[in-house]
This record gives sequence, structure tokens and C-alpha cells, in this order.
Amino acid sequence: MSRILLLLIGLVFSATVAANSQWVGALAPDFKLQDQSGEWKSLKDFEDKWLVLYFYPKDDTPGCTTEAKNFRDKYKQYQAINADIVGISLDDVESHKDFAAAYKLPFTILSDTEQTVSEAYKVLGGFGPMEYAERETFIIDPEGNIVHHYSDVDPDTHAEEVLSQLTQLQKELYQ
Repeated sequence: MSRILLLLIGLVFSATVAANSQWVGALAPDFKLQDQSGEWKSLKDFEDKWLVLYFYPKDDTPGCTTEAKNFRDKYKQYQAINADIVGISLDDVESHKDFAAAYKLPFTILSDTEQTVSEAYKVLGGFGPMEYAERETFIIDPEGNIVHHYSDVDPDTHAEEVLSQLTQLQKELYQ
């Protein structure tokens, strides 16, 4: 536990991580949402694993599809380092079911139609009457702490960037 605390303190004070978010070092907000199969999932379902929690605006849009497919293509690499991937958008369960089936997504996609989780993570955006989850990602450690936050995401390179950052975080922790 003390190694994790030291890692978190080090991350908070490092220029690259400290510059990217007030979230780093905070306990991840809990959630309870339905996945693409209609099953309820909460943060506790991912205990003892690293979690890549990524928010995205809309199923079947070009950037969101690219990002999801890139996470899909690297999914086995994430699993090999004890990490789960979870996507969240404001789309409903049926939309997520179709999206996951169309692109053979092996990871969980959660439906935040009430916008409560997007609000808790401060990623709710929009213009006019249209609201959406902004494209942001949180890396959460096995104890439920946010250890990295991406507020600027390029769908083309993000899955590789997160995998690299997660590998580095684990290397620092387990040295």
C-alpha cells in the first residue's frame, strides 16, 4: 500500500501528469450503469484490475468507431497486463448492443442515458439541446484511484498511448 501511495504522490508532482488533470490522485467516482447486454455494472466489478474508463460522444460516429476499434485491436494486450477497458456514452443499451456487435467489441460499453456518471466525471458537454460525453479517458488503479487523465484524445492513436502509459505506470509501481 505504501508503494502505491508513493507512486501516486510522485505522479501528482510530476510535471506531465500534474499538468493534465486535477483528477490524478482522486478516488474514482463510483457508478452503476447497464452494459450492452443489459447487465448492471459498477466500479466494484473491476476491483483488483487496472481500468481504462473512456468516455466518448456517440456510437457509430467516425471518431468513436475508430477509437473503439483501436481498443478492440489491443484488447488482448490490455488483458495481459491485468487491465479492463470500459467505454461510456449517453447512448442507450440497444445502441450499444448494435455498436458492440457491428465491430465485435470484446469489452464493456456502459449506457449513461441519465448523464449521472458523465456529470460525476465532469465530461458532460454539448451545444444547444444536444448533450454528449466528451472524449476523455481515466486510468484507474486496482484500488480505485485515478492515476492518469486524458482530456485531449486523438481517436487514431489513443489506444496505443493509453497502453504505453499504463505499462509505464505498472513498471514504476512494481519496481
